[in-house]
This record gives sequence, C-alpha cells and structure tokens, in this order.
Amino acid sequence: MAATRLIALHKNKGKSVATCLKSRTDYAQNPEKTKQGELVSSYECSPLTVDEEFMLSKRQYELATGRRQKSDVIAYQIRQSFKPGEITAEEANKVGYELAMRFTKGKYAFIIATHTDREHIHNHIIYNSTALDSTRKFRDFLLSGLAVQRLSDMICLEHQLSVIEIKPYRERQKRTLYPPRESNRDKLCAVIDNILLSEKPASFEGFLQKLEQRGYEIKRGKYTSVKGTRQKRFIRFRTLGAGYSEDEIKAVIAGDAEHCPHQKQPPKEKPFNLLVDVQAKLAEGKNIGYARWAKKYNLKEMSKTLIFLQEKKIGSIEEMQERVDAATARYHELGDSIKAAETRMTEIAVLRTHIVNYTKTRPVYDAYRKAGYSKRFLENHRAEITLHKAAKTAFDEAKLKKLPKVKELDAEYSKLLTEKKAAYPDYRKAKDEMQELLRAQRNVELFFAEEKNTTEKTQSR
Repeated sequence: MAATRLIALHKNKGKSVATCLKSRTDYAQNPEKTKQGELVSSYECSPLTVDEEFMLSKRQYELATGRRQKSDVIAYQIRQSFKPGEITAEEANKVGYELAMRFTKGKYAFIIATHTDREHIHNHIIYNSTALDSTRKFRDFLLSGLAVQRLSDMICLEHQLSVIEIKPYRERQKRTLYPPRESNRDKLCAVIDNILLSEKPASFEGFLQKLEQRGYEIKRGKYTSVKGTRQKRFIRFRTLGAGYSEDEIKAVIAGDAEHCPHQKQPPKEKPFNLLVDVQAKLAEGKNIGYARWAKKYNLKEMSKTLIFLQEKKIGSIEEMQERVDAATARYHELGDSIKAAETRMTEIAVLRTHIVNYTKTRPVYDAYRKAGYSKRFLENHRAEITLHKAAKTAFDEAKLKKLPKVKELDAEYSKLLTEKKAAYPDYRKAKDEMQELLRAQRNVELFFAEEKNTTEKTQSR
C-alpha cells in the first residue's frame, strides 16, 4: 500500500532558484535518512550535481524560447509512503524509480531518495519542471495528483503490494484525535536523558561534543546554550527545568547526583469555554444552521460550567460576585507587588550604573576642575566628563545626600529578584482562577439572558 502526493515546488521569497533547488534536493538526499546516500538513484542527472543540472536546462530553455516567468514552478515532488513492514528500502526505491519513469515518460530528469527515518518507508521523487530537450515545461494538468495515485496503485499491484481501498463517503471516519506535537525543548531533554543515562560522558565537554554529534550547535559563554537543526533560537540549559542546568548536569557526570528523566506534562485544558451569543451572531448574518449548532454547543459548555460551580461550592449570584471580586483583588495585589519590585530593580540598576560611572570618572573631573574648566581639557575628555555630570544630575534628582554602596544595592537587587520569582507562581495561579470565575460569571449571565428572551417570545405568541 502506498499513499502519494504531488507537490509543485516554487521559488521562496528572497531566495534564488538555484538556492531553492539546492535546499530541496539536499533535504531529499540527507545521508542520515538514506543510509549515507545508498538509497538515492537518479535518471539523466547525477545526485551530486542535480541542482546545477536542473538550472542548466532552465537556462537553455530561456535561450531557446525566450520565455521567462517570475512565479514559475522550479520542480515537482512526488511523495510516496508505504505501509510499515510491507516493503524493504531497496524495493521501495525501485518502485519509486518505476513510478517516476512511467509518470514523466522519460522526458524529465529526476532523483529518487528513499527515507528510512520514520516507521513508514517513503520516497521523495523530485523531477525537473523543464524537459530534457529544453523545449517545453511540464504541464500540471487537472487531477494530476489522482493520476499519480492510480499509477502508483497499478505499480504496487504489479509488485504484489497492497493498495488503499477507497471507502464510500458515508463509511469514512473523520480524524478527530491527533498525536501531540513534541516541542524542541522536549526533544532536547530526551537527547540529554539518552546521553546521561546510556552513554555516560566523562566530562561536561565530552557531553557537549555528543550533543554536537547529534546535530546541535553549541554556544559557549556565561550560560551555555544549544540550537538544533531547523530551530530559530538557542536554548539555555537552565531554562529546561529542574535537573537540566549546567551545575546539575555536571554533578550527574561527576557521580554526585542521579539524573531523573524528563516527564512531559500534558497541556492544561480549559474546564469550559465561553458561551456563544446566538442573537449577536444572527444579527451579524449567521444562518439558522449555525444557531442550531450554537445552542447545542452552549448546552454542553453550560453543563461544564455548572460542574465547575459545584466544585467551587458556589450556589448563588451573590457568592459568585464575592468570589470574583476576591480573585480579582488578589490578582491585582500580586501584580502590583511584582511591578513595584520590577520598578525598584530598574532604579537600582540605573543608580548602580551612575555610581560606577561617577567613581571611575571622578579623577578626570577633578583634574578638569583644577584646570579651570579648560575647553581643551573638555574636548580631550568629553565622554568621561559627560558621564560624571549625568551621574551628579541623577543623584541630585534622587535627592541623595550620601551615596549607597554598590554591594548593598546588589544585595537588595538579588533579594527583590528572588521575591519576584517566588511570587510568579502565585500570580499565574491567581490569574487563572480569576479568568475561570469571570468566564463562569459571563456564561451564567448569558445563559439566563437567552432563557429570558426565549420565554418572552413564547409568551408573546
């Protein structure tokens, strides 16, 4: 059984055609996925120079026909995926070659790369959009994807492979559950777990080298960080959670601590959502079918809301309002304390900078004053004198009679930072609680308003 898909490859914005062709063909021929290139075959081109040969045929086409399109298709790709355990990689490559040859009728150069990095073996077939004789281009006709699928099924039957049975429309099942996507941080934690528990490196540097062997880029500095392939940003070890900071990893390598593998936390789902304002949606132009769906949706969400209120032991509108007010006050109280700490930390950072600048530039300013505020001296030491004056102005605005010590400021900054970090979990919890209560209050108000409108309409009839 083989599932197929025909994809037109276009030029990416801001990149040349040659660059785009090279990136697509390089990905298809990835040595880690094709057994070091053993599962790569080609027709009328070399896998090593396939992108250059494709470009050469395109230049010859432009010279021969004089045609050039800005938004042209640079190549086509056929993805052919096989049922797990039904075919070997070598046989899959032969089937892919036969599919490409019969679909292009031997008039277009192509490469076939068979990937074995997934549970299902699959082919990446990339063929040039320009013909071998450079006189025409491939015409992507209507329902070409269906033609590829039927041709693939025919070849699979010839090789005694199963084919996908097309079920009637009413017997098809829609997929509603999807496997959770693994984040880059989860992948990195899994790689670190494997290195520390299985390979047991002798040193932290050896640990970093093993990460590099797995395709991660290392950035050394005050905080070591790594970046995997196709990642945009570096990830610091200390941001991965407990057990993954540099000191903790070094302690595990030295044998002073045991490493606990990362446990992925399932995403927290909302207990209930906001109800749909059916009347407002109808006023916007929604039809009766939408209103019918919205009423069923509202009943489900309202039942979840009632369960939530029972769990919170809220039995009346007055109790709900009291809980909402208390949660809102708690949220704002914690938020104000965090903002106050951040404001003071900013003041300390600025004041500390001015104190350091004032201390460093004081000898220069004293010499400037002894020189009678000479213009020549000012021109030679303008940067130091400007910093000194800015520091004195800041001290005057803060009305400081005596400058605090830098060590005292550092201690206060560290204390505020610790208090801020400790307050954040409570702040997030208070925010979630406030939002849940406000959502429940909104649902109750909207539900009773809808019931009131329905009752009034019934009575008027």
